[in-house]
Amino acid sequence: MLSTTALRAHLLAARLAGTVATTREESLRSYRLFAARDPRVLIGLDPERAWRQRDVIELMAEKCGVSADPRHVSGHDVIDPDRTLAALDAFSDRLAAVARHGAPVLIGTGHPHRLLGFYVALADALSAAGCTVLTPAQGRCVDITTRFGLRTHRLDYVRGVALVRPSDRPRSGGGPGAHTHSPFPVRLALAAAAEAGGPLPELVIGDHGWVCGAGQLGFEAMGPADTDDPALFVGEAEGRVSVAVPLDDGVRPGHYRPLTRYVLNRACLSQ
Repeated sequence: MLSTTALRAHLLAARLAGTVATTREESLRSYRLFAARDPRVLIGLDPERAWRQRDVIELMAEKCGVSADPRHVSGHDVIDPDRTLAALDAFSDRLAAVARHGAPVLIGTGHPHRLLGFYVALADALSAAGCTVLTPAQGRCVDITTRFGLRTHRLDYVRGVALVRPSDRPRSGGGPGAHTHSPFPVRLALAAAAEAGGPLPELVIGDHGWVCGAGQLGFEAMGPADTDDPALFVGEAEGRVSVAVPLDDGVRPGHYRPLTRYVLNRACLSQ
């Protein structure tokens, strides 16, 4: 089993925590847009309270370990690895509880190029433990706003993990899927599950809009988030996200494998 000490060293070496690739400028821009309630940064969350940019900075300092000084405006951001480890432990504990009950789960990602392998391992382990890994609305289309305007995407599943692909791409050989922050895919999936008469997920696992969109609808949701994704941490602070794990969500896919082993071992889901 990977020890906490070894995982902490890996987090720093792979720049999953410590000094990360996300810049302070990117994070501050996101905090400013979140305070202005820009949908691109809310990613499905409707905050209960008014969050000023300074409030968001203070929360992110508490949750992630970024600088709490608003005058710090440049350079690379920092994630405290001990906060990442604590969140991974909480994440693992929720996985274990769901697995013990054999509860249905929904897993989806807006970061398939980086995190698909991580989620597939979770889906395989939960399925082996007796959980139903849901795949509602497979093949249905969903319109998502991109930097190129409104584009139609198709909801697809890879070994139980939801993602979206541009609708004009072939169904096979179309690559790992599209990067998106949109909450529309999870809304489509949950609506389809409800229309079919269930089951509905006891837990939604993912990132970006998959977590915030599900949490806003009252489903328990959890997943990783970078320093420029404040919505998940605000959702956690307001009680609509159960666990937000601070880490860089854009490193090479192989760097997430030690996290996968650690989480599955702690949850007693290793195969």
